[in-house]
Amino acid sequence: MTVANHILEIKDYGQSIWMDNLARDLIQSGELKRMIDDRGLRGLTSNPAIFEKAIKGNKIYDADIEAGIRAGKPLLEIYESLIFDDIRNACDIFMPVYEESGGLDGYVSIEVPPNIANDTEKTIQEARRYYKEIGRPNVMIKIPGTSAGLPAVEAVIADGINVNVTLLFSVQSYVNTAWAYIRGLEQRAAKGEDISKIASVASFFLSRIDSTIDAQIDAKLAKGIDTAGQEAKLVAVKGKIAIANAKIAYQEYKQIISDPRWLALKEKGANVQRLLWASTGTKNPDYSDVMYVDELVGPDTVNTLPPATIEACADHCDVASRIDTGVEEAYNVIKSLNDPDIDINLAAVMTELLEDGIAKFVQPFESLMASLQEKVDQLAAV
Repeated sequence: MTVANHILEIKDYGQSIWMDNLARDLIQSGELKRMIDDRGLRGLTSNPAIFEKAIKGNKIYDADIEAGIRAGKPLLEIYESLIFDDIRNACDIFMPVYEESGGLDGYVSIEVPPNIANDTEKTIQEARRYYKEIGRPNVMIKIPGTSAGLPAVEAVIADGINVNVTLLFSVQSYVNTAWAYIRGLEQRAAKGEDISKIASVASFFLSRIDSTIDAQIDAKLAKGIDTAGQEAKLVAVKGKIAIANAKIAYQEYKQIISDPRWLALKEKGANVQRLLWASTGTKNPDYSDVMYVDELVGPDTVNTLPPATIEACADHCDVASRIDTGVEEAYNVIKSLNDPDIDINLAAVMTELLEDGIAKFVQPFESLMASLQEKVDQLAAV
């Protein structure tokens, strides 16, 4: 009996499933190839937190670290040699997907160092260097969607480099990202260069929004409320904001791709910048473990899932195109945050999440560099 895999159904609705995870043992064991074949994986994303988990306490990297020490490489160079190798090998494994999909899928994302998130020039330099050194057409360079990051996105797209714009929380941050992509393509087209081979995604984060807003709601409820009506209003928006926010972002996407500036680029072969749903592992055990998948299936989108959510979705996702359903309700839910009985400042939440998101990548990056230094010291002493 064939076991159902609901991930394969998602592709029929125009959405690609990527995995939010990478480690050398996944590559060497053949597990990554198996997941492409059996689970229908179409791409992969990584970040400093993922690399910290992969490298820390894992002997699989020791031989390469030792080789780096013997070659007298500085610490950062040793780190990059480890992750660039993993990214290249993952790109090679995904190359058949890239070729079969005509460059739509088969991408592997790697983030520029998180401690330069607020430095436009350094971000541009590092994105160019990463792209050149990795040397694979299906690598995507991750750049945070900060005010310093977006001019870098524009410059790097104009260079013909694939970009994954990450850490997008607010609808406005997504809109700004889409226009940075368009401006980059316009610059490239103005120079008479090909724009048909460039791919980009806008990584729109989900579960962290609900976790933050739910915590504020719980704090209000714990403090005591004046009326049963107020309690009902607060409870009604729990776990609802992230998906509503994503549905509104998708409506903005539809407007952007009907704009004359975009249509002029499309005529020249440009590919749409797809919305990518990120941070899709459900953190609250009271919610469905696939809620950030089921509710957001729709055309021209990507959903990047942690391994546990991939398995849960393969087993019991309820697949239908829902991205365009309940849109009016989504606008109402977001608007209700301004109700005096709820009184949650969404803009402030989004700003806090962006700052926190950068810190969540800087901290594991620094922790990984410290543990690598320890490993270097240990191995050098042997």
